[in-house]
Amino acid sequence: MTPTGHLDTEACYRAVRSRDRRFDGVFYTAVRTTGIYCRPSCPARTPAPGNVTFHPTAASAHAAGYRACKRCLPDATPGSPEWDVAADVAGRAMRLIADGLVDREGVDGLARRVGYTPRHLGRLLTQELGAGPLALARARRAQSARVLIETTDLPLTDVAFAAGFASVRQFNETLREIYASSPSELRGRRSGTRSAGAVTMRLPVRTPFAGGRLLAFLAYHLVPGVEVAGPGWYARTLDLPHGSGTVVVELTDLPDTSDRPGGGTGFVTAEFRLEDLRDTAAASERVRRLLDADCDPRAVDGHLGADPGLGHLVGSTPGLRVPGQVDGDETAIRTVIGQQVSVTGARTVAGRLVAAHGRPLESDVPGLTHLFPDAASLAAADPATLPMPRARGRALVGLAAALAEGRVLLDRGPDRDDVRRALLELPGIGPWTADYVAMRALGHPDVFLPTDLAVRRLLGELATSGSGEPDPDRWRPWRSYALMHLWNTLMPDTPAPPRADEEN
Repeated sequence: MTPTGHLDTEACYRAVRSRDRRFDGVFYTAVRTTGIYCRPSCPARTPAPGNVTFHPTAASAHAAGYRACKRCLPDATPGSPEWDVAADVAGRAMRLIADGLVDREGVDGLARRVGYTPRHLGRLLTQELGAGPLALARARRAQSARVLIETTDLPLTDVAFAAGFASVRQFNETLREIYASSPSELRGRRSGTRSAGAVTMRLPVRTPFAGGRLLAFLAYHLVPGVEVAGPGWYARTLDLPHGSGTVVVELTDLPDTSDRPGGGTGFVTAEFRLEDLRDTAAASERVRRLLDADCDPRAVDGHLGADPGLGHLVGSTPGLRVPGQVDGDETAIRTVIGQQVSVTGARTVAGRLVAAHGRPLESDVPGLTHLFPDAASLAAADPATLPMPRARGRALVGLAAALAEGRVLLDRGPDRDDVRRALLELPGIGPWTADYVAMRALGHPDVFLPTDLAVRRLLGELATSGSGEPDPDRWRPWRSYALMHLWNTLMPDTPAPPRADEEN
């Protein structure tokens, strides 16, 4: 990217000529002579400079009339880390489009969420991303459909509606236009199977990926009834736009594969059981958000690894992620529950809230019994009846009311600074809570919590270790990842015990 946010043609061509896999998903190469677009690392012969154009999104290449390369599958890459962490209008809109907002509420709904008129939003996205909101949503639907076709045994009609298409005809025409293949032809490439009632998907993540440490964090903080975990897996309930569901994710370390054919990308297996298949795309996107799948670990590790205080931590855990969320409201409520109590205490209190206010759920996964209470349910609760000090109960009910009324939105659409100001205006919400919510719920990559007791103690230990006085300002713009490296030293190595049906 140039300082103005546009692609640098010469730099892009150098990346293509060297087949640099670090840029897969960051931009796309369209070849005029073949009419196809590729990822930068495509193994095909490098085209002449005069025959290529570069696009920031797959939708931009689609809009220009190009089809996806069948050899390098450019749409199978993780999302761009640029748009994943960007706080501008384009980045916020991309996150909402990926969650299926345009399919559910249309362009008008997207424009309302980001605070612009539909016409102005269309101009902004076309200027920044090379395509308008409808084209971006169409590209997302096509990608979701291809993944479902190739990795599940869902009937093609079910795939069409699960991916967000309004009709089977639209589904067929879009896939023929983008992939030059019919859905039936794409099905011949499928590499997975589906068990009865389940959709199993391979979610792309950038490598290296410290899945084991992510699992340790999630298992340490899990809420009874909503989450369970065991060796190598994590499962939870999902409250989705059209119904409920569950997901079981296999979490293991994935080494850096950038030196292998098709490398730089690994895959995490997730098995979804959904009440409504229309939630397939939203569910997979939210789980990828939880996994911080679009993080560029080489950029983060390269920056933090050069710091004299953090270098040894980064070197011992490459690819460490900042755990995201599947529901921003849940993350904020859990953060308030955890104020000034131990992690174990917060888990116990949250479990009691789930049992009292959560919606029961039937699940094939032992231990998953409820959805986390929604904001409206908690907003109606009497603070005196909540299992916590009265002042914290009032803060939680006040936050829930703000979330239910839309005064605070945590869907990654609003501006992060606006969300922080709105949170700080609520009684009982201080800077630590607002910043932690920004890191987990909004995906902010540059949050630091200097008042956190554990962080202060760990910084003191770094200062006395002989590596010099730690300076968090040197860790910008990845201070959220620096926090995770500090906290990672406190996480237990063993996740929660296995499910009952796995015990002998």
